[in-house]
Amino acid sequence: MIAQHGYARTLSEEVYEHIEPWIQWVSVHTGKSYAEHKVFRLGDAPGSGLEQIWETLEKRGLKVGAISPMNAGNSLAAPAFFVPDPWTIAPVSGSKVLQRLYRAIAQAVNDNAQARISPRSAFDLIVGFLVYGRWRNLARYIGDVLRAPRAHWAKALFLDRLLSDCFIKLWQKNRPDFSSLFLNGAAHLQHHYLFNSSAYAGGQRNPAWYVPPGADPVLEVCRLYDQLVGDILSLDPALRVLIVTGLHQDPVSAPVYYWRLRDHAAFLRQIGCDFVTVEPRMSRDFVVNFDNAAQASAGQALLNSGRDDKDTPLFEVDNRGTSLFVTLTYPHAIERGFRARFAGQTVASFADDVVFEAIKNAHHNQIGYLLDTGARRAAPKDEAIALTDVWQRVVSAFN
Repeated sequence: MIAQHGYARTLSEEVYEHIEPWIQWVSVHTGKSYAEHKVFRLGDAPGSGLEQIWETLEKRGLKVGAISPMNAGNSLAAPAFFVPDPWTIAPVSGSKVLQRLYRAIAQAVNDNAQARISPRSAFDLIVGFLVYGRWRNLARYIGDVLRAPRAHWAKALFLDRLLSDCFIKLWQKNRPDFSSLFLNGAAHLQHHYLFNSSAYAGGQRNPAWYVPPGADPVLEVCRLYDQLVGDILSLDPALRVLIVTGLHQDPVSAPVYYWRLRDHAAFLRQIGCDFVTVEPRMSRDFVVNFDNAAQASAGQALLNSGRDDKDTPLFEVDNRGTSLFVTLTYPHAIERGFRARFAGQTVASFADDVVFEAIKNAHHNQIGYLLDTGARRAAPKDEAIALTDVWQRVVSAFN
């Protein structure tokens, strides 16, 4: 594709705190910068009132579809299909099997750190594969499942392969005018395994208990994506295909540990937080809902008081009035006997309340990349476009 069409650089936000995929993809979906759309957290796009690319094109009489668009709502009238990402609460448009498959994927993704898949989710995954999986990939699926206990990144490969197969099956059935497929596996594996990549030239290394010597998860996901792109291009020679990365990643100077609460509700009750519901989000994040603003403020103070013995904070809290968006930001190892202090009380073994998720190897960079089979061939230096312009590029294709 690069040889035939070239590629362009995309530019996103200048402020580092705004260079997050769940912010950038809202910009792609709406054509608006962060200053215009103001969506800062994953899961906040639904209910924001923003018109997204799928609604814009549907209003023009076009049939649209989407599989796992990051941080996107579904207010479509009659989409060919729409499956939200695993971390965003939005309606699923599709068959009962597709709806159950989505719930199973969401459960597996959100409980990934504990390697926990409920029996119902396992059953729904099997049924979903029988309906939407492609038998030509059966051996690859089996290989990913068998490797997953020792090669944890195989689960990301399995998921992206399944999402791609669903997309292809639904596209072939519905033939939409515009459709999108979002895959997060490569970004996830770069984020947590870049030190093991043959493309990494720095001095950091992941421990052998985390990634076996000689393994290269980033190369594996690149090979997978090369196959998936080929499968999509072969659907119809007349298709115009855009590949958009949104961002890219740079190696970090020192590794950072990622932790996730084992049972969010049980932990909040343990420290005496008076809440209504809690919603786990991606990785370290979760949303806590309260009856009123006073309870939310009390919850914020309680979580902000969390410290280790060296007074390092455990959480970062964003108060939204009657809810809190919370991130477990503690960056160091949490071992048996780790004590956590909360507003005068001590959690004697915080290690029992968390599960290790990953080691951060890379962070985001505002420059992304775009490949477009409908564009003239251009060297990277010839074109750099604002990420928000991708929206206009798609809309203009239907003028």
